[in-house]
Amino acid sequence: MRQISQFMFATGIENSYPNIVLPDGTVKRVDEMEKANHYGRWREDFNLVKEMGIEFLRYGPPFYSVFEGPGRYNWDFTDETFNALKEMNIVPIVDLCHFGMPDWLGNFQNPDFPAYFAEYALAFARRYPYLQFYTPINEIFITAMFSAQYGWWNECLASDRAYVTALKHLCKANVLAMAAIMRVQPEAIFIQSESSEYFHAEDPSCSKLAHFLNQKRFLSLDLTYGYPISAEMFLYLQDNGMTREEYQWFRENQVKAHCIMGNDYYYTNEHMVHPNGTTSASGEIFGYYVITHQYYRRYRLPVMHTETNMIEPNSVGWLRKEWANAKRLKRDGIPLVGFTWYSLIDQVDWDSALRNDAGNINALGLYDMDRNIRAVGKEYKKIIRQWKGVLQEESYGLHFNHYL
Repeated sequence: MRQISQFMFATGIENSYPNIVLPDGTVKRVDEMEKANHYGRWREDFNLVKEMGIEFLRYGPPFYSVFEGPGRYNWDFTDETFNALKEMNIVPIVDLCHFGMPDWLGNFQNPDFPAYFAEYALAFARRYPYLQFYTPINEIFITAMFSAQYGWWNECLASDRAYVTALKHLCKANVLAMAAIMRVQPEAIFIQSESSEYFHAEDPSCSKLAHFLNQKRFLSLDLTYGYPISAEMFLYLQDNGMTREEYQWFRENQVKAHCIMGNDYYYTNEHMVHPNGTTSASGEIFGYYVITHQYYRRYRLPVMHTETNMIEPNSVGWLRKEWANAKRLKRDGIPLVGFTWYSLIDQVDWDSALRNDAGNINALGLYDMDRNIRAVGKEYKKIIRQWKGVLQEESYGLHFNHYL
């Protein structure tokens, strides 16, 4: 019987690696672990995780450089880091795909991606069969939107058809990877880490579009979990290239019984829909508590707060607010199993959603680029020390069958 026996305080090593197109037309790989010098300082970074009192780390190898071709893998860096995590008793939540793929696979329009990704997931699980927690594909909604709807990353396309193509390939890859991992690790638990969104209508004329977008935000989890979608969403998918047989495949192949609905919430996750059909960031209106209730009512799965951050000097106040929302959810009966400040070290160029290769350091981490603890790191460390034992007593040993 799969069980979560303790509250999972976590952080992550930011490992985004999409391709972007520079102004001169050059295609460049963005690698956040490289920009934060994690490749050179990973031992130090893992020690910082221990210093924080954190036992769970969202962490993954760079998919684009490990998977060199069909049946060919370079495990050198992965072996070093995952063996060290094991020795240090840090539990990885394994992030297998974070916004990009190997150059030889092209981009998320490639129909061969799901099968190859499942091959990669199986090879990884066989190499590290003791690992239990996985996020096979990080933030499918964001990956598909930024790559194929906004034209920012990877395929750099901007259409509903390109979006649906990327979405169905990402979701199928996600499901196939979970099935592959379970062939090796039958007790695997999958923490989705999906962006939780909401669209507000600026005035009554925007209500129809806001309603449509508030259905669309669920599609990545709907397909992953085999959740029955509305007629409007079914027609949207069909009109943009998903066949009835492709949709039915998701209904018949979900592995919901092994899943935690990990959801991410940032100040930018709520949007205002304007009369001209555009959207803009609205800032926090409902907040994590309200929006997570919406997702939980839909899927009825255990929940983990898998990402949040805020730039200094507002980071400490934001952490306190997010933690208050999380505690209230748990006290009100939502099976919340964990909380994450993302990430351990400051990030680079997220002020432009990674589109500008400017080298701008964003003060979002628990530690700065010199590995000095930030004020939010001190606050998170205090929260973990104060609440760890209390929340473990309240967890009672979360049994998954109860939620199915």
